[in-house]
Amino acid sequence: MTNVSTFTYSSVYPCSARELYDYHARPGALERLLPPWERNTLIRRVGSIKPGGKVLLKIHIGPIPLLWEAHHIEDVPGVRFKDIQHRGPFSQFSHTHSFSNTEAGCKLDDHINFSLPGQALLPPIVATQIRKKLQRSFEYRQHVLYEDILLHQRYSQKPLSILISGASGTLGKTLVPMLTTGGHKVFTLVRRKPDTDKQEIYWQPAKGKIDTGNLPPVDAVIHLAGEYIGLTRWSEAKKRRVLESRVKGTQLLAETIAALPNPPQVFLSASAVGYYGDRADTLLTEEDPPGTGFISNVCARWEKAALPAQKSNIRTIFMRLGVGLTPQGGALNRLISTSPLAYIRYFGSGNQYISWMSIDDMAAAMLHCLATPTLSGAVNIAAPSPVTNKELIEILSRVTSRPRVHPLPATLLTTVFGQMASEIMLSSCRVSCGKLQDSGFRFRHENLESTLRRILGKKIPGSHGEERP
Repeated sequence: MTNVSTFTYSSVYPCSARELYDYHARPGALERLLPPWERNTLIRRVGSIKPGGKVLLKIHIGPIPLLWEAHHIEDVPGVRFKDIQHRGPFSQFSHTHSFSNTEAGCKLDDHINFSLPGQALLPPIVATQIRKKLQRSFEYRQHVLYEDILLHQRYSQKPLSILISGASGTLGKTLVPMLTTGGHKVFTLVRRKPDTDKQEIYWQPAKGKIDTGNLPPVDAVIHLAGEYIGLTRWSEAKKRRVLESRVKGTQLLAETIAALPNPPQVFLSASAVGYYGDRADTLLTEEDPPGTGFISNVCARWEKAALPAQKSNIRTIFMRLGVGLTPQGGALNRLISTSPLAYIRYFGSGNQYISWMSIDDMAAAMLHCLATPTLSGAVNIAAPSPVTNKELIEILSRVTSRPRVHPLPATLLTTVFGQMASEIMLSSCRVSCGKLQDSGFRFRHENLESTLRRILGKKIPGSHGEERP
């Protein structure tokens, strides 16, 4: 009886073996392929997938965090590469990725050998459970790889040089790897001492400072930075920070790039669907006026602050972002992490609309905006099927197999959280994504239930993924 277990997974992609290898060889590939429900975090990378390259991850086995260090030991460009565990939970773990051209495209064969400490003494079900866990992960990887390849074939034939603010946020952590795996070069704005090896540029928006001396010519700028809104009662000081962080940072960046001798061709500036305010079940387009609340005022002034770029003939897009869904942060993460046993049935009436979007689609929409010269002005960045608060919780409950308990009345929420509850938790915003769709954008996630199942690692009804020996 051998003490080494095996897992294999084969998948086919609409590209050449070299294209798929190149995706894996670029910065960001590991981040793109880590299952979001696993809570794994890349801590450090040294080198590339060539021999001598190293990766240090923080992983979780249940609630227990562990360090995993992998070393790359073999690389044949366009054919295969191999990595092994240097330290981690296994006594042995090796992963060989093999690429081959077929009539259908590129076939990728993943072959893993693993053994656990004392595996000969463990019941066979332990190795079986590990295979099932790997199966879920590789089904997710296949979906991401397939969709990313199609995305880059459409939009990344001409690599761009892109400057990004807010790259360390939840959305930025998805956007940057998506861009770099397509061959784009990314520079990031940081408020600390920059690491020039990581293509970081210093800025301090509160003081009106940005280091243009170290900023190379860029094709595009994506501005995501801003004070976190938060889900607590808003103090006047908090509201001031939320407003000023958006207005000052946007104005500084817009004025700076407008004054460059070689300005970028396009400027994507974040805003939010909160621009429209509480509008019940009205289907809202980019032509609708702003609402009257605090968030609406913030969004309107946020967009106005980007006008210096637009007036300098830089193609400017005001990205009115919906609620980005990922278990790694934001609204979905808060719902799941604060409701380990059961969910609140609904908030207030439960009839308030939520304009959601998977975070992968949100990042892909930004690449689409960069590469689509006919797009400008306000663009709603949201999925085509908004849902009510009641529907969201019902679907999430079904996907995660957690029950729903009593609702929370609006009066209790506003008593505890004040204006924040009225404008965030109880506000209804149902936006149209017609402008985005009409410009040619293709969603990978349109249905909420299948989206949640995909990003939470749950089986999608009708799928036929089978465990491989």
